[in-house]
Amino acid sequence: MTDGKGDGPFFAATGAALFLFALVNTFSVLDDMKGAGRRLDFWEPFVWETTSVVVILAMMPTFTALVRRVWPLDPPWPRAAAVHLAGLLIFAVVHITAMGAARWAVYATVGAHYSPFWPLANFIYEFRKDALAYAGFLLLYVLWRQHLRPRTETAAAPEAIEVRDGARRFFVPLLELAWIEAAGNYVELHRGENRILHRAALSDIERQLEGAGFVRIHRSRLVRRAAIVQVESKPSGDYVVRLAGGRELAGSRRYRRPLLDP
Repeated sequence: MTDGKGDGPFFAATGAALFLFALVNTFSVLDDMKGAGRRLDFWEPFVWETTSVVVILAMMPTFTALVRRVWPLDPPWPRAAAVHLAGLLIFAVVHITAMGAARWAVYATVGAHYSPFWPLANFIYEFRKDALAYAGFLLLYVLWRQHLRPRTETAAAPEAIEVRDGARRFFVPLLELAWIEAAGNYVELHRGENRILHRAALSDIERQLEGAGFVRIHRSRLVRRAAIVQVESKPSGDYVVRLAGGRELAGSRRYRRPLLDP
């Protein structure tokens, strides 16, 4: 599945759950303040909670695109972990900064004051919560995509890849593809001497073609196993794959085992 197709229900459920959580937290804050002998109007904790939710929801499309781009279940896992740790840090900084600014704006419209830097002054406290939220969203989104996966594979043509060109679409038979290579936000489908650009992440294509005879030989390259005529190893553990047409492709030692498995 590519480009987040089918993620609408995930976004809707996430938004509903976050707003419900915000409402519960609002009443919890009011009860805590009442128990401490302090009076607080309902709108204040409600603004604190909902501004956080709005910022998170605004970031969700970017977050889910990152997860699809760097799928946590795909090797090499150290790279995926490093990318998502960086993603967590960016998520936290943007969330904490933006919700402070949003609260300041709301307070200003009712003639009250809120320092936009207050959440940043409590960065460690906020970061702990954001780390749990990021991990939770990551787990839920992976489960959601796994849930959609059987539907996608059933609906798709089992022996071809559907490629869209504006309003048109056509199907590229898998038996005509020798290899598939990542190219930014696209993949290149190599069909004989022709190269077809298809907007998709390589990890999505790999999952779509599971069981169809394709094997990953590099983090940016899939090869149809039946098109391989020779594998030449190098002292480093890397290797070169030679295809039936004479084309040679570099392979990484990290993906040597999947290639050699029967």
